[in-house]
Amino acid sequence: MAYQKINDIELVELFKSKDSQQKAFKILMQKYKERLYWHIRKIVLTHEDADDVLQNTFVKIWQNLDSFQGNSALYTWIYRIATNESLTLLKKKKKNSAYPIDGEVNKLESQLKSDPYFEGTEIQIQLQKAISTLPEKQKIIFNMKYFDDLKYGEIAEILETSVGSLKASYHHAAKKIEAYLKNTLVNK
Repeated sequence: MAYQKINDIELVELFKSKDSQQKAFKILMQKYKERLYWHIRKIVLTHEDADDVLQNTFVKIWQNLDSFQGNSALYTWIYRIATNESLTLLKKKKKNSAYPIDGEVNKLESQLKSDPYFEGTEIQIQLQKAISTLPEKQKIIFNMKYFDDLKYGEIAEILETSVGSLKASYHHAAKKIEAYLKNTLVNK
């Protein structure tokens, strides 16, 4: 595909020119749409919410790309926008939610089993339930490291935090998930 031949610096420069702005944005969407969708999906969990957040993310990118400074990699900047948009949606949903906190895990299992886009096995459902019990920051760090296979330095840039705190959060998240899965398997 042609968009793979254009690097991110060239893409930003192409976007800054009014004549090629639409073309550059289309290339950017083709290049990052799928990766962003799955990153967002791991945070918000449902296909519908992921689509909404992805659309909001691209709107924000369109509105702000011409002011992108280049202080970080373009994909890092884009991931930060997607992460923040995902968290905004979750905060809004929590605020408006009629579900009690302990009902969240059962609600998640129900959503995953009824989601035509989720093709997971029982152990994958249990893993997602374990991840859902984590605090929001640990959940995001775990997903970015475990599923997206991002380096700690990349995650630190995206979340604007230190590598040391990320490593500690990931370690705590992994321990909590392990304990949850052990407890679930013992009680079955």
